[in-house]
Amino acid sequence: MTRIGVISDTHGFLPPQVRTFFAECDEVWHCGDIGPDVLTELQVFKPTRAVYGNIDGAALRHELEPIKIFRSGGLKVIMTHIGGYPGHYPADLLDLLRSEKPDIFVCGHSHILKIMYDHELNLLHINPGAAGRQGFQRVSTLVRFVIDGTPKDAQILEFPKFTQA
Repeated sequence: MTRIGVISDTHGFLPPQVRTFFAECDEVWHCGDIGPDVLTELQVFKPTRAVYGNIDGAALRHELEPIKIFRSGGLKVIMTHIGGYPGHYPADLLDLLRSEKPDIFVCGHSHILKIMYDHELNLLHINPGAAGRQGFQRVSTLVRFVIDGTPKDAQILEFPKFTQA
């Protein structure tokens, strides 16, 4: 059994709820728009897999990839920042999802929490929403779940958006 924490769109701010909500997680996945210093904070806290997002600068773009394909808990995962959602994937990403056949697809960017099964591509789609101060979202969100043969037991933490430094 592998416990996963999923976060996105921190934009340079790591909310304190991350440490509590992800305390029992084996690894953290960050779906981009990380911002300065957040990746280092996460890597000190837990093993972290991440992709860069559209706001991330040269340093993160040098360290990270725009799309990450990996295995976790025996399942194949594709992670990117801008990914759409079932029925609304960008064409190049749809081709990748069809050819790679992941069990789980995670993305960020929209600041809208979405966990749904894509029956056409036979994968679980997860967008954890946004956890940072920037963006139109009214609340911040984090997702955690378990991989135990299949992804299951997804839980969401919703908390007030931090608006001040």
